[in-house]
Amino acid sequence: QVQLRESGGGWVQAGGSLRLSCVASGRTSRLYATGWFRQAPGQEREFVAGIVTGGRVTKYAESVEGRFTISRDNAKNTVYLQMNSLKPEDTAVYSCAAKASSGSDWTAWGQGTQVTVSV
Repeated sequence: QVQLRESGGGWVQAGGSLRLSCVASGRTSRLYATGWFRQAPGQEREFVAGIVTGGRVTKYAESVEGRFTISRDNAKNTVYLQMNSLKPEDTAVYSCAAKASSGSDWTAWGQGTQVTVSV
């Protein structure tokens, strides 16, 4: 099994930046990809960004394209989400997730970290 732990959330004014971290432990050699998701109050959870473990393939939601950057440090089993030009609508609980193959579900989830962007 894989365990995920997020950190780096907090409060920031609109236009500011935050960097989230997701550290994986356990059977990390089986990870195919890691992704970031977010859920705002009263809304469904949505995909934000994802990155493949073995390469540099990344994917972003249209709403964050050009503002957020996902990256990874395999030596540290850590995936980062650099969030720039934050907007109030980015306020949500951000969670990281992992999957074992391209066709599998996101089966490992972290607890989440709160990001609050004020006007």
